[in-house]
Amino acid sequence: MVKLTTELIQNSMQYMNPCRDRELDLRGYKIPQIENLGATLDQFDTIDFSDNDIRKLDGFPLLKRLKCILLNNNRIVRIGENLEHYIPNLESVILTNNNISELGDLDPLSTLPKLRTLSLMHNPVANKNHYRAYVAFKMPELRLLDFRKIKQKERDEANALFKSRKGKEIQREIAKKAKTFVPGGNMPDPKVTNLTPQEIHKIREAIKNASSLQEVERLTRMLQSGQIPGQKPLQPVTQTNGQRLTNRSPDRRWNEVEDEDEEMDTDQANGQ
Repeated sequence: MVKLTTELIQNSMQYMNPCRDRELDLRGYKIPQIENLGATLDQFDTIDFSDNDIRKLDGFPLLKRLKCILLNNNRIVRIGENLEHYIPNLESVILTNNNISELGDLDPLSTLPKLRTLSLMHNPVANKNHYRAYVAFKMPELRLLDFRKIKQKERDEANALFKSRKGKEIQREIAKKAKTFVPGGNMPDPKVTNLTPQEIHKIREAIKNASSLQEVERLTRMLQSGQIPGQKPLQPVTQTNGQRLTNRSPDRRWNEVEDEDEEMDTDQANGQ
């Protein structure tokens, strides 16, 4: 397996494809997960991830230009939430020959406002009952599913089914079967857990505003070492005397422990 690094992105083939879109070719490297795409500086319309070992569709920074992702022949079993915040203009997702198995696992794609083309051929989910009807119902803007046009009659029938009492029961059953965890999937880095929304926003803004590959690499090193841009390094979560410590300054952490010890002493005194 090859990690998707800024160096790999920089050295991979980049060209104008037959659709006159600028494309980045990352196929065939056996990449295990999507990461470090901030190094693209949002300069590509299409990214080809075919023939890798990706298991989860997530890990994107904000890429407003990206319109098409090719993910043929991977091992994808799960699709990340909130993709619309990172790839809001995505129009085409090709997931041919992956391992998506449940209809409910497709729900995160329904939040992509401009998605028009989706391929799930040779995925277990494509053999499920109500497959095309469910996708047509959940993704009203989708035009092509498995390279076949979704006709208006097909969409009307899907809407009628899933708005009925029977259809609502089918939706509940589908939701129960959707995956909630992937063994071996992307796990959070313990150095940067417990981040506040403000810290997460700072990270996103720093990567978004990076003007060079060197800047992206510097930010990546900072985050890997547990640092937030513009702040002191984060401290790993540890334990002292059975007390769980959070990623705050050393003085504040020890003060919290001392305050808890004082409360315990007061409680013991009141109990005597």
